[in-house]
Amino acid sequence: MKVPKFPSKRISKTRTITLNGSLKNVFPLFGPIKEMNWAYGWNPEIVYSETNAVEEHMVFTTKTHHGHGETNYTWIVSNYEPKKSFMGYTVFTTERLWTIAIQCSEETHTQRTRAEITYTYTGLTDTGHLLNQRDLDMIFCRDLEDWEEAINHYLSTGEKLRRDT
Repeated sequence: MKVPKFPSKRISKTRTITLNGSLKNVFPLFGPIKEMNWAYGWNPEIVYSETNAVEEHMVFTTKTHHGHGETNYTWIVSNYEPKKSFMGYTVFTTERLWTIAIQCSEETHTQRTRAEITYTYTGLTDTGHLLNQRDLDMIFCRDLEDWEEAINHYLSTGEKLRRDT
């Protein structure tokens, strides 16, 4: 086995948000297609899907995101276990890759769902390391309260929360 020439680094952060809806209504909102209902600016382009629905190994792309000069993001639904309310993504560019793990669970005796979301970034270059730290800081700048607010707004109104940024 060869020793890697580049010393890659990995960083990770997890946050749990509470959503005002049942598990059966909330979990699908974390799929790439239903996310368009609540996530302002989210517009994936499906590259591969056998069923034209969310499925494991589905591939899609997104364009410029987070303003770091990267223009193409390739996403893979790396884990899709609806019976366990778990979804995982692997995302990559030429500089870095990251995974997103989403585990949903229904609160007992309520119509609320808890979603534990973990981002784990791995740099492939020095630039990738810098971008990873900036992204992690930006995504978690409000500890995913912006996700919680946007999803809860959608669940209560059926409309996307408009962002002015």
